Amino acid sequence: MPRSITIKLQVLHGPNLNLLGTREPAHYGATTLAEIDAELARRARARGAEVRCAQSNIEGELIDLIQRARGWADAIVINPGAYSHTSVGIRDAIDAVAIPAIEVHLSNIYAREAFRHESLTAARCVGVISGFREQSYYLALDAALDHVESTRRSHGQAAQTKPRNRRRG
Repeated sequence: MPRSITIKLQVLHGPNLNLLGTREPAHYGATTLAEIDAELARRARARGAEVRCAQSNIEGELIDLIQRARGWADAIVINPGAYSHTSVGIRDAIDAVAIPAIEVHLSNIYAREAFRHESLTAARCVGVISGFREQSYYLALDAALDHVESTRRSHGQAAQTKPRNRRRG
């Protein structure tokens, strides 16, 4: 009997997001990164999905995580933080893995300093959610799950499992 394929999401948090809860609460809110990750996991489970969360202040580590997601993730939710304005490497990694990505920002980047108004990474994402503090992540989770489900339906994969390679011996 066919079973539904579990949707797997990689959530990536960029530089300084480990300081959430204490860093500029007027912009970013008082919720900690651990609280956001726990809520993302809870919401993903409620929808029958799996989520893995990781944070790094190092651009190369984020690129490695994006590349590793290629082997298992159906979608990526990414808050590149300041790297969204500077990182051609992260932009190229998102493009290279060909996994749908949703870009997230806790603050409204368009209501802040002018240098924050341009995101190099957003052009390689299916959408951007910005300005709703921790709710931005939860909206992005729903958007990523909806996107994958819609894509699967359009390709007739909603209730099928991928065939397993059988060893011949």
